[in-house]
Formats: sequence, structure tokens, C-alpha cells
Amino acid sequence: MAEEKEIILSVKDLEISFKTDEGLLHAVRGVSFDLYKGETLCIVGESGSGKSVTSKTIMGILPASAVIDNGSVMYEGEDLTQIDESEFHRIRGNKIGMIFQDPLSSLNPIKKVGKQITEAMLVNKDILKLKKDSLISKESAAYENNLVVYKRAVSKAKNAIALSDSKYDMQIVKLENNYNHEEDQLMVIPKEEIDAKKAELKEMRAELKKQTKVLKAEKKKEHKRLTAECHDEKKAAKALYKEKKPGLKAALKKREKEADVEIKRYKEEETAKYDEAYAALKAECDAKIKADVQEVEAFKASKKNSHSEILAKQEIEKREKKHEELVNECEKKLNDLEIEYRSKFKITRKIAKQRALNIMAEVGIPQPEVRFNQYPFEFSGGMRQRIVIAIALMANPEVLICDEPTTALDVTIQAQILELINQIKKDRNMSIIFITHDLGVVANMADRVAVMYAGKIVEVGTANEIFYNPRHPYTWALLSSIPDLDSKEKLEAIPGTPPYLLNPPKGDAFAARNKYALAIDFKQEPPTFKISETHYASTWLLDKRAPKTEPPKIVTQRIKISLDRAKKAGINYEPGK
Repeated sequence: MAEEKEIILSVKDLEISFKTDEGLLHAVRGVSFDLYKGETLCIVGESGSGKSVTSKTIMGILPASAVIDNGSVMYEGEDLTQIDESEFHRIRGNKIGMIFQDPLSSLNPIKKVGKQITEAMLVNKDILKLKKDSLISKESAAYENNLVVYKRAVSKAKNAIALSDSKYDMQIVKLENNYNHEEDQLMVIPKEEIDAKKAELKEMRAELKKQTKVLKAEKKKEHKRLTAECHDEKKAAKALYKEKKPGLKAALKKREKEADVEIKRYKEEETAKYDEAYAALKAECDAKIKADVQEVEAFKASKKNSHSEILAKQEIEKREKKHEELVNECEKKLNDLEIEYRSKFKITRKIAKQRALNIMAEVGIPQPEVRFNQYPFEFSGGMRQRIVIAIALMANPEVLICDEPTTALDVTIQAQILELINQIKKDRNMSIIFITHDLGVVANMADRVAVMYAGKIVEVGTANEIFYNPRHPYTWALLSSIPDLDSKEKLEAIPGTPPYLLNPPKGDAFAARNKYALAIDFKQEPPTFKISETHYASTWLLDKRAPKTEPPKIVTQRIKISLDRAKKAGINYEPGK
């Protein structure tokens, strides 16, 4: 069962908005999900559903216009929505990696791919510093986050004032636009109606001034109220920040001293191990070389009075060459031991290159030594995506986010990249968040599926539950629109377009496009109904008072065909169980 698995990352009640000239656009509206160790969670939905915004929040790469209104993203005991950039630098890439959808725009066209693959590793080349950062991460994050929380409280207060002012400004602009539209009618109406229209416009103008005056007065009053309210909030936030700061700073300083002691002990232990191993290997090599020298000298002495001087000379040269190879081999072993020792403290270009070559081979790039020195334009689309995957794997992250990584690739290459990602997940026991709009891709990748629409997760379940027992009308619509060789029914397009999230619709956001919508869908947002321990959906159709509704014929037909095929293969699955 899901609760027995280890949760790697947990998103709770996440709400993200974007500041626009027209107001706040609510891109993510209360998203919650858990990611378990070693699983692939596919997030599927149309463009604009909030999939990529959610992933960018996890990575800490939201644009400046984004506002985190609510929620948390918990990873290793930290809320990623509350940490600063220096702490994200420790996590991003090293702990959580990301593959973007367009490999061409992800790569620098004027840099060789080898440099781009090793870049992040060389930026973080001081391993002792990284180790110390990891040891003090909890205390450092608490200290830095204290300031982040204060700044966020100040920013939230400012945004509340700006949003209020914008709301009144938009109402005034709307009134003015209505008046201007009516005024423009003077250009097209018959001449005999112009005088009457002008009289009407005069009244409208007077009413416009009156309403504008009222709105400006209300705006000023609300601005004043919010400013006072925000002043109190900022004052309280600042007081809390100052109260916590000394204790958090002292805890950080204490932990830094403890970390310095641990780092020093680690370095001394590794140096002692190296010295011992080096001495043993040196003694072994010296003994071998000495024995070989004695053997060569003895052989030379035995051949001094030899009748066949030419043969003796050739044999001596052969033995001397073999001795030289032995010396070189010993030097190489000692050098490799030293490199291994130094690599525990610092990443060199040589070490980074070797790791890059190994990962390039792992992701299926032929002749990595040659390709290492080539530019992105010398690679095909599929190979460029492999380079992007190699970059993401360089730091060996625990979580990998794949944001539509096959969108720009043809079908054959798509299959290869999907197979590669599955193999990497299996080999490294990684957890993957796979974002896509293609349910066909989901079928090949997912352990669990979350269906997103208009900034919300409307259905979540195992891959079998979503494909064999879908319960949300939007999931039905997505399944109905996938081309299929077996189904004889006509594909169904989803009517209309997703709602404009500047003003999210009342009730169920999918209601206007849903042919199964009930009257309540247009009035009240549906709760999340539990179907099984792993399967949930937000639709009023699951309410016990709702009329019984069957999925579209094309969906039921596909489910039946898939179940029959699975049964013949000896796989039994009962929908709903």
C-alpha cells in the first residue's frame, strides 16, 4: 500500500499566481501530491493546466512575477517554498534534477557539450565545502529562512495593496472603455440620430465622472485601510524575525564549529588511509621492481660469455622493456591512488571529464570521447536530449523532473528516450515526476498518474486505475481523444478551451466543457471523493445523490479491449478493486 512506501517529496495545498497588468492569474490552485521513492508519477493535462509551474516551483526557478500564495513543498524536512537561493543552490541539480522539453534551447550553441556536461560539477568542485554545507544545512536553512519569511510577509502585504489598487483601476478603465465604445458609435450612426446620441453621451459622461469619483474614493479608503493593516503585519513579522535571529545565528555558529571539527577529522582519516595504502603499494612496487632488476642483472651476467651475442642482446632488451613496463605500471597505480585520494576533497577537470564520459556512454551516446568535444548543432534532436539527460544525471540526483522531454522528437526517438529514462530510473532507483499532455506516453511510464485541469489535480490513481477505471469526465475526455488502432468509434475532441484563470470560474472549472455536467457543477466546486486507497477524483458524479453516468462508448470499448488482451496474457485486473 502507498502509506508503506517512503515519501521523498510532498506537495501540499500549493497555490501559485502570476502578477499581470490585469491582475493576478491563478495558475496553480491547491495542488497536493506525494512522490514515493523509486516511482514515476506522471502529471498529465492540457497546456496551461499548471503542470510546468508546479515543477518549476519544486526547482525554485519561478519567474519574478510569480507569487506563492499558499502551500508547501517538503523535501528532506525543508519547505522549498520558504528557502532562499543559496539553500536552493545546494539542492537544485545535486538533489533534484530537471530535464526540459526543448533540448536545443536548453543547450548553449557556442559551447562544446563536454564543457556543458561538466560545468555544474566543476562549479561545485570543492567537495569539503559541499560536505560542510550539507552538515550545516538544517541550521543554515533555519537562519536564512527566517529572513525569507519576513521578506515574504512584507511582499505579501505590498501585493495585497497593489492587487486592491489594480481592482479599482480596472473597474475605472472598464467604465472608460464602455464610454469610448459608445462615443465611437457617432462615426457610424445615421446623421439624424447624432444629436440624440450626443445627449446620451453627455449623461453617460456625467455618470462616468460620478462613478469614477466614487471608485477613487473607495480605492483611497481601501488603500489606507490595507496600508494600516499591512503596517501592523510587517511590524509583527519584523519583531518575530528579530526575536528569532540571535538564537538561530548562535545555533548556526555552533553547528559550523562542529562541522569544521567533523571535516577536519574526515580529512585526517582519509589522509591516514591514503598514507597507509600508498606506503603499502609503494613497498609492494619497490619489491617487485627490485626483484625484477636483480633478475635482469643476473640474466645479463649469465650471458656475458654467450656464443650467441645477438640473441643474448635481444633477450636482454626484451627483459629491459618488460622492466620499464613494470615501472610504468607501478607509477600509474600510485598516481591513480593519489587521484582517488584527492577526488575526495576536490573535483578536477580530469575527474569531471571521466565521469562525463561514463554518463554519456550510460545514456547511449556512441564514441563519447569524440562527441565530448563537439557542439550541439553536430547532434540530432534525440542525441541532444540525451546530452540534456546526461547533464541532469551528473550530480546523481535523487529526484528527476522530466518536463515533456519528448515533445520536440519524432515517435521513434520518443520511444528510445522513454526507454532510456525508465532504464535510468531502474538502475539508480530514482523517483521521477514526468510531465506530459500525452496519455500514450503515460501508459509506458507511469506507476501513478495525476490528471491536472485549470490549476488543480482532478483525478489521481495508479496507472491501472486511471486507464481501466477512470472516473472524472476530463480523464474520459483525454482518453477519448487518443488515436487507437483497435477502437472503431470516432475520436472525440474536447469542446471549448480551458478557462481564463485571471478570474477562475465558479464551481467545477471543467463544467462549461463537460457534457456530463450537473447543475451543481456551475455553482459549487466538487470535493475530492475516495474511490480506493490509491484512487481519488474531484467530480460531483461520484456523489451518491448524482445520477449514474457511464463513460463514453469509446472509453469503455478501449477498456474492454485492453482487459481482454491482458487476460489472454495471463494478467487479471478488476476495475474498481
